[in-house]
Amino acid sequence: MRTDTLTRITVLSLLTVISLTVKVLGQSAVRPAHVGIVYPLSTNGTQAAEYTNRFSLHAIAGLSGGETGAAISGVSNIIKGRATGAAVAGFSNHIGLLQNGAAISGFMNSVKQTSQGVMATGFINLGGEMHRGYQVAGFGNFAYKSDPTSGQISGFINHTDSVGEAVTGFINSHRSAKVQIAGAINVTKDANVQVGGLLNVAKKVKGVQVAGLLNIADSSDYSIALINIVKHGEKQISLSIDETSNTILAFKSGGRVLYGILGVGYNFKNDSATRYAFQGGIGAHLFVNSHFRVNMEAVHTTNTDFHKVVFNKGTFGVYPAYRFGNNIEVFAGPTFNWVHTKDGVGEDLAPYYIWSKHRRNDKFDGAYIGGSLGVQVRL
Repeated sequence: MRTDTLTRITVLSLLTVISLTVKVLGQSAVRPAHVGIVYPLSTNGTQAAEYTNRFSLHAIAGLSGGETGAAISGVSNIIKGRATGAAVAGFSNHIGLLQNGAAISGFMNSVKQTSQGVMATGFINLGGEMHRGYQVAGFGNFAYKSDPTSGQISGFINHTDSVGEAVTGFINSHRSAKVQIAGAINVTKDANVQVGGLLNVAKKVKGVQVAGLLNIADSSDYSIALINIVKHGEKQISLSIDETSNTILAFKSGGRVLYGILGVGYNFKNDSATRYAFQGGIGAHLFVNSHFRVNMEAVHTTNTDFHKVVFNKGTFGVYPAYRFGNNIEVFAGPTFNWVHTKDGVGEDLAPYYIWSKHRRNDKFDGAYIGGSLGVQVRL
């Protein structure tokens, strides 16, 4: 009796251990293939979420505990655990943890925890708690946190805390970025390079900040835009006159080295067709000492009567400048000018031409050496 009782206890104990072991290890069990239509109509049936598969193929949607190879579904892949291969779906991928893998879908990729690899989709990527790698989306890329070496490419918006390179059609929003390129707006705290079609906003920019209209930063030595609001930079109001009698009132703003120029003016030669002037361009400061420097400027000036007739002039000038005190600076220097006009409008504004040519449709191009002088006040 004692022997039978001991045997029964031993067998029951072994069965209990085996049962507990199966329950604990159930989700990590690996199967070579998982094929089906939609959960639970598959080779793994109702236990599909407990298995990791080396290969999965589903006509509509697949459910699994993990994937080590390719998971392909006509509509969606739902992977509760780790995916280390490629998840490809016609509509969406939903993954617990993407580890050195790729998620490719027609509409959306969503990772709950860490995503490490490539996420490519037609509409939106949701990178989860931490993203390492590249996100490519037709509309937007999002991640709660991101490795500074990661990259984002989208049609409309990129957003995470840190990123290496971010390229989008409309807006980038990050805490820090090495490179931000946007069709319209870039926003970050720290950046190496910002290129925005309309607007850049940052606190500290180590490299170049380029915008079509406006740059805003605490510190940015190389700001290129029509208007640059740099806290530790320069802002000046300038009044100048050149050889064509264009008198320009301009706002010059930028960093320690580069600055933008935006001006309006009037031509005193009393030609009604070229009476009003508008100017835009960029400039650079070359410092010699605390009171003397050389300003180089490239600007485009348009004279018009607000009808279809205009006179266009591109100018590159080198202006030695001397500052009196802290705020007032006078400058003067030579310029090289390229003129383009039509129907003879403004052709006689230049004193002479070193080269000129009349083209078809009464168009005229010419080049000449001129000069400009003025005074500017630091704001």
